[in-house]
Amino acid sequence: MERADRAGFWQSVTGSLENDETPYQAAIREVYEETGLIALDYDFQDWQVTNTYEIYPHWRHRYADGVTENVEHLFGLTLPSPLPVSLAPNEHLRYEWVDWREAAKRVFSWTNIDALKRLGEKHQLRL
Repeated sequence: MERADRAGFWQSVTGSLENDETPYQAAIREVYEETGLIALDYDFQDWQVTNTYEIYPHWRHRYADGVTENVEHLFGLTLPSPLPVSLAPNEHLRYEWVDWREAAKRVFSWTNIDALKRLGEKHQLRL
């Protein structure tokens, strides 16, 4: 999905915890908010992987004062086929269904690249 606030920047579904949510609950909510898809209707998996990364300076205003690092939890969602997506217009401009290798070339975040490679490896093991 191409970000609305940074044209040309592509990313997967992302988000933050709200209230007392667990990362699992937040991931399900974020998938719905950003795509309109109900994650639990498909093959939704907690990969039990986290990445810690430095928050880009131009996005630090979204975090509490002094927060410069984020811990990201990885989840996978495998769909039976490319499905229509309802984007959140304030978050994304457009989406495209592409092979994971092409997606890894487009995204700007090393953590998205890592997640896409993991998804590709998991998918290849099932073939």
